[in-house]
Amino acid sequence: MSTNMINEWVKPEKPTDEKISEKLKTLRIQLAKRQLLIKEKKLPVLVVFDGWGAAGKGSVLGRVIKNLDPRFFKTQTLSAVTEEEARRPFLYRYFSKIPEAGKIVFFDGSWMDDVTLDYLRGNIKEKEYNRRITGIKRFERQLNDDGYLVVKFFFQIDKKTQKKRIKGLLDDKTTSWRVNKEDLWQNDHYDKCLKVYNNYLEATNQFVAPWYFIDSESKKWAEAQVLEILIKNIDTALQNSERAVPILQNTFSMKKVGALRNIDLNKTISDEEYDEKLDRLQKKLRKLHNEIYSKKIPVIIAYEGWDAAGKGGNIKRVAAALDPRGYEVHPIASPEPHEKARHHLWRFWTRLPKDGHIAIFDRTWYGRVMVERLEGFCSENDWQRAYNEINEFENELYDWGAIIIKFWVQIDKDTQLRRFTERQDTPEKRWKITDEDWRNREKWDLYETAVDEMIEKTSTEFAPWYVLESNDKHYARIKALEIIIDAIEKRIHNGN
Repeated sequence: MSTNMINEWVKPEKPTDEKISEKLKTLRIQLAKRQLLIKEKKLPVLVVFDGWGAAGKGSVLGRVIKNLDPRFFKTQTLSAVTEEEARRPFLYRYFSKIPEAGKIVFFDGSWMDDVTLDYLRGNIKEKEYNRRITGIKRFERQLNDDGYLVVKFFFQIDKKTQKKRIKGLLDDKTTSWRVNKEDLWQNDHYDKCLKVYNNYLEATNQFVAPWYFIDSESKKWAEAQVLEILIKNIDTALQNSERAVPILQNTFSMKKVGALRNIDLNKTISDEEYDEKLDRLQKKLRKLHNEIYSKKIPVIIAYEGWDAAGKGGNIKRVAAALDPRGYEVHPIASPEPHEKARHHLWRFWTRLPKDGHIAIFDRTWYGRVMVERLEGFCSENDWQRAYNEINEFENELYDWGAIIIKFWVQIDKDTQLRRFTERQDTPEKRWKITDEDWRNREKWDLYETAVDEMIEKTSTEFAPWYVLESNDKHYARIKALEIIIDAIEKRIHNGN
């Protein structure tokens, strides 16, 4: 593949204006019909309009959407990164805007703009640039694997044409607002930008999400090219909607934990020792919370475990040590319809903390490889693929600077039965027990097998699993606090 994609791109032969007008009539009708099929087949479509300033991206986008049903598409204009967005992971503001199944989202500008501009201005170095490229490729591939259609357009004009268009826009009071300082800077440094754009386009030109160049000589001609490419891609995606996706091999270093059945659950702590350690550790964590806030270190604590294992009580003791302004607990239940209609990680991307804050998840993204797997809420290909997707997700958070702590709260079957019975027989605790809890108990062995596989395949060096022996809830609470404190202290003092 060429490393000079823009210069080696061969312009398509432009038809006469008359033929373009005739073609557009047909293409507009065809896209409107495809929109109905997209809705019917629940195909999520993400369309990216990128390219040079003054190349006509916004104008062409306005023409493309003119004949579409506005109830089933949305446009996202990505202006400068806000202060709020800057405190989240790089991909946060893009992942949070992906479409629901059956709808189209058009991006006017994209993640390309943020990466290339930051690099050109020297805001990020080569290492961070390459890290973002890796994240973008994963993002686009994950969407494709989940059934999304991702279509990326690059609007190409040469330096001379760009300069002429910028002047024309500036000379007209009604259009001068459309030219910003980035457009002027880009034209002044056209060759420098060209080199960076070429490198970016080459690096992100994937089979699952290739780049399509648009000759931006005229609005009508550009619209015709966009419509033709978009329609062909929609048709292909609709035909391939039932395809199975290859399961990628894990490439991350793992940290061995061991099978659940081999965990020693006879670990206890006296009431006196528990009270002393709880008080001391909570005070220590409270102090560390101030430090991570001042150093802008995000912390993500994930809890999974058996029903009645004591997750809630454990979380309560951790949260009691934190400043309420700097943390949030997310109880994760079954996905809502609007969550189910998007990539399975979407509802977790949108719940991530700002830097310096703590997010505690009561149940997590691991539902995909446990309850969704065992209850048939997703296909085998979906949950098999999820191990790598989750590792990539957590790797993105780790590279952002997050401390990731994952707890599996472990009890034995007899302890669970005793706690279930106690809840059933205690009026004020009865709300904690449901028919679903009893049904899940019947599948204990299946869940144990799934959890062992989950831990084996997702206990990475950067986000390892910790088992909390919780037959004695007091012991598990102290161990959790110690692990959290140790992880934060290591990051603060050692930077890793």
